[in-house]
Amino acid sequence: MTGRMLRSLGRFLGLLAAASAVIFVLLRAVPGDPARVALGVNATDEAVAELSQRLGTDRPLLTQYGDWVGGLVTGDFGVSMASGRDITDTVLERAGVSLTLTLTAMALALVVAVPLGVRLARRPSFALDALTQVGMAVPSFLVGILAVALFSVRLGWLPANGWGTPAHAVLPVASLALVQAAILTRYVRAAVAEEMGKDYVRTGRAQGASISQVLYSSVLRNAALPVLTVTGLQLSTMVVGAVVVERVFAVPGLGSLLVSSVANRDLTAVQTVMMLLVAFTLAVNLVVDLLYAAVDPRSRR
Repeated sequence: MTGRMLRSLGRFLGLLAAASAVIFVLLRAVPGDPARVALGVNATDEAVAELSQRLGTDRPLLTQYGDWVGGLVTGDFGVSMASGRDITDTVLERAGVSLTLTLTAMALALVVAVPLGVRLARRPSFALDALTQVGMAVPSFLVGILAVALFSVRLGWLPANGWGTPAHAVLPVASLALVQAAILTRYVRAAVAEEMGKDYVRTGRAQGASISQVLYSSVLRNAALPVLTVTGLQLSTMVVGAVVVERVFAVPGLGSLLVSSVANRDLTAVQTVMMLLVAFTLAVNLVVDLLYAAVDPRSRR
């Protein structure tokens, strides 16, 4: 188990280092001088040279890369190329908002999807199957717009935008969670139904165990592996995919920061936000890999 953890951690760090290099090189390949973009086309050469020196863009690329990675490790995310201000506090605050939104939505989706998927595996329902199919087809931002129209505009129960109170979080979290719950319900249903048809279930039933006993003692544990895989994939994409929902509800998360930074050609903010998104994705994969070993001892070998 320890060896598996060390290998997984080593793979995580290696992929993180490779991703940082790719992001740095690709963004530096974008044409145009960031300092001139920040100051405008009418800026003098002296002003552009001064800003380039202050931002560090006049230094060799390897030096810039080393300074950026060193700042990421120490928690110093650098200075915005658009405003000239330190972005560390802003990025950390936005990251906290996005993680709160995403993790809460995924937790709510699992709370709905697992019991509903088990129920559909045991007793199929055409109406519930059709409902999950519709939920898979509807994008989260459309759910958000409809929720705003109903609960904010028509009924006036919840705020339409903003962040900071539990009431502000209800609609964006529900918009993300409903779509994810529909997707996860289908996978839970398929995984449990497949396990229910295996020989060990029939053997347990022949030995006098009830279907509920077999279900909770063995079936759910064996069905957890494919569900873990899908949950990890969905969680990885939710942070990036939540950008549209963040725009709908004016949630100050990483997605909206990334969009505004791209529009302002703020290279420092863009590469930092992209690196955080990649790190979150790799961290989710690392956790899923370790959970595999906890759920299924055979995977440790």
